[in-house]
Amino acid sequence: KKSFFQQSLCLNYVAACFSLVWQHHRASGEDHILNNWARNATLNMVLTDRQRAELHAGIHEYLLSQQGDLFARAAEAMAMADPQSCQQKASGDAAPKASSVPIIEKKWTAVPRLQKKVLELERALSQSARSNLNGGVVSGMPIKDRRMIPRPPCVHTLQSHNGVVTCVAVHPVFTMAVSGGEDATIKVWDHESGEYVRTLRGHTQGVNSVCFTPKTGSHICSSSSDLSIKLWDFATHVCIRTLRGHDHTISDALFIPNLQGSAIKGGGENDFTDCSQLVSASRDYTIKFWDLETGFCVHTSKDHTDWVRCLATKADGSLLASSGSDQAIVVRKTDGDRKKICELRGHEHVVESLAFMTMAAGAQNSNMGATQQKRILEMADYLVSGSRDRSVRMWNAMSGELLKVFKFHENW
Repeated sequence: KKSFFQQSLCLNYVAACFSLVWQHHRASGEDHILNNWARNATLNMVLTDRQRAELHAGIHEYLLSQQGDLFARAAEAMAMADPQSCQQKASGDAAPKASSVPIIEKKWTAVPRLQKKVLELERALSQSARSNLNGGVVSGMPIKDRRMIPRPPCVHTLQSHNGVVTCVAVHPVFTMAVSGGEDATIKVWDHESGEYVRTLRGHTQGVNSVCFTPKTGSHICSSSSDLSIKLWDFATHVCIRTLRGHDHTISDALFIPNLQGSAIKGGGENDFTDCSQLVSASRDYTIKFWDLETGFCVHTSKDHTDWVRCLATKADGSLLASSGSDQAIVVRKTDGDRKKICELRGHEHVVESLAFMTMAAGAQNSNMGATQQKRILEMADYLVSGSRDRSVRMWNAMSGELLKVFKFHENW
């Protein structure tokens, strides 16, 4: 409505001005008045000759398309003021068809569309700059590290599941990846070529998580809504053991790196060379620790009061974090009596994901000062959590301190 009002006011003003000029011209009989007016107006404009001619022709065309004596007189005055521009448009078609749209109307309506597009682009640019430059994460990175940040377009689209894809894991050594879905299968992919390799079958309900052994990728563990955890030999793609003990859906399962670094035998000829235990989280409110050599549950934690949805282990395997529908993040040790270290609270909705900070290879070296080395060791204890409250929070898992809250997501 505002645009229509402005348009009407502007056109009425233009028509009135041309009418006054015409009346003055008729009363005085001096042709040079219009010529002087046009010449003086030209000095104050920044349009090119071509743009000025198009504008005059457009105004003349619009005035001719309108009904009324004032518009007709204004069109006649416009034609006398700039006969060359108006004659080119009016020659052979002095009265435009009713169905045609004058060019000045097209340009008038194009301006709001362009303004809207500019605002959308400015908003997108602002969001991109905010996400890329917040805290100097991207701008301060070395180029070789910045290349590791994913960016569009995607390299491959992997399709083979017959249901929702619920989880993905990437092999720590080879260009292989596995995915689990609600179709109760695990798919193996070559993510470099984008080729499908094979399907692992054994679960009877949806697969909720998949995980490789952290250093060698020699084995896979998968958890499912069928209340089982399966261990797979990745070389032969055979299920070597099934672990049962939870009373409800198993949400997540992870290998815990072996603190001692010794090889642990698991299932005859199958060796778990870089881990000795596995941990699982369930909708039965518990976390269970499993011995990979015997397949027995060696410890059950009942610190949560609702569905435990996600787990994360520190790179060296010394700490475990768990969280879920009770919005609390519990951090504990993974050896000995699995002592609880702290409980982190701050999220206002279900916590869906957890991850410990990972350090680049060679991040710590002998050339660093004591303060810098201490800082790097402290950063290894940083934990991030993602929640349905649309926020990502960064914590110090040892001290329980909340370090940063990121709120850029528009949904959970």
